[in-house]
Amino acid sequence: MERRRGLDACGYFEREGSLGLVQAEFRSVVAAAREQTGEAYGSRLHSAYLYGSVPRGTARPGRSGLDLLLVLHHMPSDDDRDTAEVLARGLDEDFPEVDGVGILLRGKAAVLSEAERFDLGWFLACLCTPLLGADLAEHLPRYRPDGLLARETNGDLADVLPRWRRQVQEASGPGQYRKLSRLFARHLVHTGFTLVMPRWGGWTSDLAESAEVFGTYYPERAAQMRAAAAVALDPVEDPAVLRTYVEDLGPWLADEYTARHGTKTPR
Repeated sequence: MERRRGLDACGYFEREGSLGLVQAEFRSVVAAAREQTGEAYGSRLHSAYLYGSVPRGTARPGRSGLDLLLVLHHMPSDDDRDTAEVLARGLDEDFPEVDGVGILLRGKAAVLSEAERFDLGWFLACLCTPLLGADLAEHLPRYRPDGLLARETNGDLADVLPRWRRQVQEASGPGQYRKLSRLFARHLVHTGFTLVMPRWGGWTSDLAESAEVFGTYYPERAAQMRAAAAVALDPVEDPAVLRTYVEDLGPWLADEYTARHGTKTPR
């Protein structure tokens, strides 16, 4: 059987990304993120991780964002979230090579919990690159591209759509439309890929490839998903695109996902 990209010889996910893949243009911001994160959280921080295009070595200077997962020893407080906001804003302002900085805050107990084993735990173990502190992946299992993983990662799109519709209604101005178009498109492409992931038998985080893989199983929706992948990389200011996501592609994808994999376990 042909070996799929992203899996080892035994069929388990290979961890994507590494600090060695970070391109020269992004090494300064990564070093600053490591230093400033440690200073900002001190003993409250258990570990920090990079994810996304920067540790995969596919980031585009001035167009790609820097994404961080910070795991604290305790559940994040409002003060912790305020600190993350200040940290993200400062890094974004100081380093023009990144277009936005996103910081996820989670508690150690949540990452290692049974409820998050096939969502947040999988995300850390397979898609995150250790940046600072002890790697929690050592306490998590190995993962395969199966239906359970599909359900627990993206089986909640139906619950997400009402919030998206409110955001579209409340948005005003090109900047907000661009931000939402990138957010929605990325989510839809990743969800489309994990819908077919068990059948394809592999993993990719590449948006264009994700759309192509999806299209082989749903050719009638292939053009829409390819277009969404393009928007995820180059967001648009057209609110009509957002309405298409929340009124057509999103609801169809949510129904198909539920029919094939079921719904995500309530948290």
